[in-house]
Amino acid sequence: MTLLTINHLARRFGGLTAVADFSARFDGPELVGLIGPNGAGKTTIFNLVSGFYAPTQGEILFMGKPIAGLKPHRITARGIARTFQNIRLWNDMSVLDNIRVAQHASLGYTIWDALLRTRRQTSGEKKIRNRAMEVLEALGLAHLAGEKPRNLPYGVQRRVEIARALSVNPRLLLLDEPAAGLNSADIVDLIGLVRRIHDEFGIAIWMIEHQMAVVMSLCTRIQVVDFGRTIAEGPPARIQSHPDVIRAYLGVEQS
Repeated sequence: MTLLTINHLARRFGGLTAVADFSARFDGPELVGLIGPNGAGKTTIFNLVSGFYAPTQGEILFMGKPIAGLKPHRITARGIARTFQNIRLWNDMSVLDNIRVAQHASLGYTIWDALLRTRRQTSGEKKIRNRAMEVLEALGLAHLAGEKPRNLPYGVQRRVEIARALSVNPRLLLLDEPAAGLNSADIVDLIGLVRRIHDEFGIAIWMIEHQMAVVMSLCTRIQVVDFGRTIAEGPPARIQSHPDVIRAYLGVEQS
């Protein structure tokens, strides 16, 4: 079964068309890049897939079932998780609690269980904590479980955000500009981390990224958008020399 199918997706904000006619497909656990110049509609596409926006038209199928227009928490429960260009962690909570709270959709107990501290509540909390620690261990963050994100270096905060997304057991992980704000050493670490997540967790990864070194070294397929439409798609070597891609980024013809 195809993991993700997007057909003729569009999103308009009043008279502005952010995404015009976008289609995409994931047949399995691929690692795919989504690139394009600023304002090309990339993050809007992620917002549509993850439920932050409803499409003006088009369909999104995940595991063969329509998800367009569902609330973000319902899409997360279906198996799609994401990170954001600007890190969104709860700085007054511990790293461990940041990971635990992300699993609220799979608590498995009711508010009455919580109030009465039933066996089901105790079991559910134990399961959530174990999953959180498992992911932190996998990403080399277990020793920071009690720290608050605001006390951590920016590159480590990015790793915590990725861990939070992984804690919900996604089939598809959306990474929106994961290298944004990172220094060169952190970018090298990020490339290794994403590659390891893809290999060890066996999930599909869809990545928006302006750092071409990151995209070209990680992705086996790259889709290029401009004005909300796909202008090129293929392996990195083909994308690097594609005249429409050069024109979109540089505004000039290939020499």
